[in-house]
Amino acid sequence: MRHDLVIFDNDGVLVDSEPISNRLLAGYLTELGHPTSYEDSLRDYMGAAMHRVHDLVRERTGQRLPDDFDDVFHARVFAAFERELKPVAGAADVLERLAADGVPYCVASSGSHERIRVGHRAAGLDRWFNEERIFSSQDVGRGKPAPDLFLHAAERMGVAPERCVVVEDSPLGVRAAVAAGMDVYGFTAMTPAERLAGATQLFGSMEELPSLLV
Repeated sequence: MRHDLVIFDNDGVLVDSEPISNRLLAGYLTELGHPTSYEDSLRDYMGAAMHRVHDLVRERTGQRLPDDFDDVFHARVFAAFERELKPVAGAADVLERLAADGVPYCVASSGSHERIRVGHRAAGLDRWFNEERIFSSQDVGRGKPAPDLFLHAAERMGVAPERCVVVEDSPLGVRAAVAAGMDVYGFTAMTPAERLAGATQLFGSMEELPSLLV
């Protein structure tokens, strides 16, 4: 192994949640009078913590989102997860191989702890992640693209940043990993390669990942 810790982003890397959550986010913002397409949501919010949604809406319109925005949105997302969510193709095989080989890994997500757990249960990935392997933007002051979350995960896992590799599919996540001084493998299944241009390496299928990690 050229790295001592593999840090996975969650949404779009382990669970195929980005189409669900961005469809619902675009719909809810539009419903509240802030017209947003699915493509707008992917461009502006994919890989981001919820505070970015509030910040951009306020910056662009001068208006605040409702106080219960996060609660309503998450209720819709969690209900959809229970109905629709699947693991990213090949993600379970990667996790099984890392666990079998004794390779340290964890997840570091912009989503809340509750969102991560709900998604893992719905997608059948929860058996690979105990609480000690789950890190959320809730744990730090600043979400991606700040490096705080990845640095926090590395510290808690006892690994120096330069010995970590991050698996990411969002431009914000790639920027965060680079800022943390970590290698980052950009997953291009949903994100055009040019938007992940800062990544150490790009790959388009989870089947490719194990060979990149050895």
